[in-house]
Amino acid sequence: MQRVKLSDSLEMSRLVYGMWRLGDDTDTSAAHVEAKIQACLDQGITTFDQADIYGDYNAEAVLGAALRDNPALRQNMEIVTKCDIVAPCGRYSHAKVKYYDTSRGHILKSVETSLSEMAIDHIDLLLIHRPDPFMDHNETGAALDEVVASGKVRAVGVSNFRPWDWNLLQSAMKTPLVTNQIEISLGEISPFTNGDLAFHQQHGQPVMAWSPLGGGLLMAGNPPVGVVADEIGEEFGVDRAAVAIAFLLAHPAGILPVLGTNNLDRIKRISDALKVKLDRESWFRLYEAALGQEVP
Repeated sequence: MQRVKLSDSLEMSRLVYGMWRLGDDTDTSAAHVEAKIQACLDQGITTFDQADIYGDYNAEAVLGAALRDNPALRQNMEIVTKCDIVAPCGRYSHAKVKYYDTSRGHILKSVETSLSEMAIDHIDLLLIHRPDPFMDHNETGAALDEVVASGKVRAVGVSNFRPWDWNLLQSAMKTPLVTNQIEISLGEISPFTNGDLAFHQQHGQPVMAWSPLGGGLLMAGNPPVGVVADEIGEEFGVDRAAVAIAFLLAHPAGILPVLGTNNLDRIKRISDALKVKLDRESWFRLYEAALGQEVP
């Protein structure tokens, strides 16, 4: 498995296992979660993506139960988590409205809570989950610098930020932001042309891709993208999901897809995407199908 260097202190696996639905599984036992983690590790997938809000603020605790049961797993993992979304559920059920909180107090409290919930002593990568239209970039930037300096967080980044959001926050920080996790897939190709991907590619910042299978929609039925992906998949002996991920992996920006599934058999096949080698023509066949027309 290829390793991607995000900073002097952090490397991640090129493929990332997403734990968005970890708490939604019918079996959330420590043993079953450990089996998922081990299935990833067996493929060289060492990076695991969390967020405080996942599972109505419960997914981190589900992971934590597995790490308490088998602490040795942690030494082979890079753990990503996110903060700043306050939604009226779980620990924030008293909230009157969903909002974003990028204040120093909230960030510091979120870090402590995530460490406790996941039974770990540091977070490898902390992301601000959503751009906050009420953000004081000086306060937020200083808070992110603070959690890195404390050793509780190894590196920081953002999620769903546009280039101007990134620049604003980075302007108030000593610590470099190392990644932006955005939606990219054959069902959401706008980052290839709207400047989001180009901005980070220009600055050598690897981008993480959430929902790289379009929330499963690309895998259902027989859409034009699926037809092309099936044809390419047959050539390499893989399914259309592997081809859709290979489409992202092939891009020179060095995209890190974040794949989430609770199905153990599917988890074991995540690395099938590495079997697919797309040339430029094949890449554009998929892109054209996603675009719905010939490129200009």
